[in-house]
Parts: sequence; structure tokens; C-alpha cells
Amino acid sequence: MHELRSRHGRRNSSRAAGTVALSLGLCLCAGQLVTASPAAAASTTPVIKVASTTTASAAAATVTPRLSAKANTRNLKWGSTLKVTAKVIDPRTGKIAKGTVRLQGYVGGKWRTWDTESVKNQNGTVTLKYAPKNTYKVRTIFNGSGYKTVTTVKTTVKVKASGAKILAEAKKHKGALYKYGASGPKRFDCSGFTKYVYKKAAGKSLPHKANSQQSYGKKVAKSNKKIGDLIVFRNGSYGYHAGIYAGNGYVYDSPHTGARVGKHKIWNSNYVVRRLVA
Repeated sequence: MHELRSRHGRRNSSRAAGTVALSLGLCLCAGQLVTASPAAAASTTPVIKVASTTTASAAAATVTPRLSAKANTRNLKWGSTLKVTAKVIDPRTGKIAKGTVRLQGYVGGKWRTWDTESVKNQNGTVTLKYAPKNTYKVRTIFNGSGYKTVTTVKTTVKVKASGAKILAEAKKHKGALYKYGASGPKRFDCSGFTKYVYKKAAGKSLPHKANSQQSYGKKVAKSNKKIGDLIVFRNGSYGYHAGIYAGNGYVYDSPHTGARVGKHKIWNSNYVVRRLVA
């Protein structure tokens, strides 16, 4: 788990913070790196401790709550959901600070709210969820009546390409006409289609030839193929057609002159499977 924590109330909780830092292995607080013992660091997940900020509109509020947040991961597979558990405490009582917590992503030069949850339960915790499609900086922010607004500093959540992302990109081009020698974005031949999709979705570079493409990626047994894998059909050992596995015995491909990109049943048992993304 990766932790985001506000700096308010640090003086009253220094002993507890020290214990957390030692148990979780790695702590980044207000720009300073503190490392734990080698034994503790080797057996736990890195943790990020963050500073908080207050807004001018909350200047009249006198109480600064303690806000912390933990993300389930900072390396998210495309199509998966980011889960952030946030906790808000009133430093005067050690109990909950009622209000709302928002999960935000920095998108297009602005902070955009992805999920909002009200603090209701007795321990002051909420769980926020979102499935980002790209790598973004994220943060949580708390607002409550009688409290100053506190915000965890931004941290980066990386979204890695997956078979689901490859397939999603392939589906976008359904209906595109076949054209020999074309590699998109509006018309494709077979290897031009796979070349375009892998480059667009995962940054993978493939040659514009089916026979050459069968030498790329990791070789996978037919019985273990997954959506997003590259399928190269062969005549003997020569690769003459390429497509992207769509599951249940189907591929997305650009078949031939007069046809369009679409989902088609695998018609030949002589093919190889290559995995270009995990």
C-alpha cells in the first residue's frame, strides 16, 4: 500500500508516525526521505507520507484535521480500478472529522474530481475508486464544516498497457476498410492494422509485414493465449496474416480487399501466438 498523509498534527503524533515509518519501510514527508531498518524495509511495501495545504476560503475555520490516504498500488494495469482508502481525524478528540473526501486526478492542466465520498463511519475512513486510462498525478482533498480544507500532495499513479487496452484500441477501428500497404489511421492491411494498434495502445513498434511480426514479443502456447495477444497465421512456417486475439476463438483483424476491420472467427489452426504486453 502507498500512503499519503497530511503534515498537520505532526507534533502530537510524532511517536506514532515514527512507528508507522519503521513498520512500512519508506516514508516521504515534506520532501524528506526517511528510511527504516533494513529488516523492516525488506518485508514491507513502500509508503509515501505527504504534506497538506489549506485554502483561503477555509481561513475562518480553526481546526485542521489530519488526513491520510493509502492507494492499493502506484502501478496500475490498464482497465483495473485504483482504490484509495482515506482517513480523517479531528486532532482535538482523536475521533472522526465529518465532511467529504474527494479523489482527484491532474488531467489537462486541471485537477478533476473522480470520486467523492462522505465521512460517516466511526473511524473516519472512506474508500474512493476510479479506473484511470492513462498515467496521472492524483491526490485526495477533505472539506468539512468547521474545519480547514486539507489536501494530500500529488503522487503519480502509472497505468501500464495490458491486453485489455490493446483490444480496446483494436475495437475503435471496427469498420475501417482494407487497403493494401495501409497502416492507419483510417485504412489498414492486416499487418498495418496490428502495427498501428500496438504502437498506439502500448508504444510497441512492429514491422509492416506479418511474417516479420511473428518474431516479436514472447512466444505463448495456443492454450495460454489471452486477449490482446498477437496472432500470426502461417502457411508452413511463413506468416501471411496477422490479427489481435479477442477471446473465445476470435481475432480482430483487417482481412482482405473489400473487407473491413472486425471480429472474426479463427479459421486456421496453423498460427503462432506472441505476447507483447503483460
